[in-house]
Amino acid sequence: MTTESVTYAYAVAQDPDGSLEEALTGLPGVADGPVHLVRAADRGEVVVAVGAVPEQDFEETALRAHLEDLDWLESVARAHHRVIEALAARTTVLPLRLATVYLDDARVRQMLGTRQEAFAERLSDLAAHTEWGVKIYVEAPAATGRPAEPPADADADLSPGRAYLSHRKAQRHAREDAYRDAEEVSRRVEEAARGHAVDRVQHRVQQGELARGPGENVINDAYLVPLEHGESFRAEVSRAAEGSSGVRVEVTGPWAPYSFATPPEAEPLKRAAP
Repeated sequence: MTTESVTYAYAVAQDPDGSLEEALTGLPGVADGPVHLVRAADRGEVVVAVGAVPEQDFEETALRAHLEDLDWLESVARAHHRVIEALAARTTVLPLRLATVYLDDARVRQMLGTRQEAFAERLSDLAAHTEWGVKIYVEAPAATGRPAEPPADADADLSPGRAYLSHRKAQRHAREDAYRDAEEVSRRVEEAARGHAVDRVQHRVQQGELARGPGENVINDAYLVPLEHGESFRAEVSRAAEGSSGVRVEVTGPWAPYSFATPPEAEPLKRAAP
């Protein structure tokens, strides 16, 4: 039985000296397939990294079902990220959205020919910049559910009922304090980031299966930072939560600029912090 394939597109990149193909040699992509480059008809510097994937997994109905399968999604995301990181180690890239597919390489070449100038402009904007992720978590007592037993040093003169109410009140205050601290930490993070970042994207906070680790995610931002500011950005943003109990700041990066590789039709870059 013959398996039909379609073309999976990972990222747009610059390849000024024609050496990028070497970075992809032997690198397994999605479905463990090889990855290669597609160039526009005029053989310009802008290329698209692509690979063949089984059509049966990426046609609309199957893909919709797969996107609910976290194991499948994680496998594709890891392969997608692996290819983009290999490219980003050598050049500026515009990561494409996960599971971007075309009928074949010819359609990719046609798309690239149409958008090549806009891609080149965006790649120039993002050159020598990386993305850093900043998440803020509140680690406060849950608002609902059975409270913990009153502490051993609770007022012994209180009846069990009054001790329970007193403890619930203390929990509520701790929770309110944690959210108030989170607002202050968020302000400090923005202030620290402003000195280094040139752009910011505010993502939806992570909940459910995507929310891993303790605490409630209340801020989920991505910053675009010049290479020379990377470590200073990490250090200063990480210090923003110092002295605030119940609030945690998580800084990740550097990454390829996933959050800033908007389509050429989208708005140009804006300054991040006001």
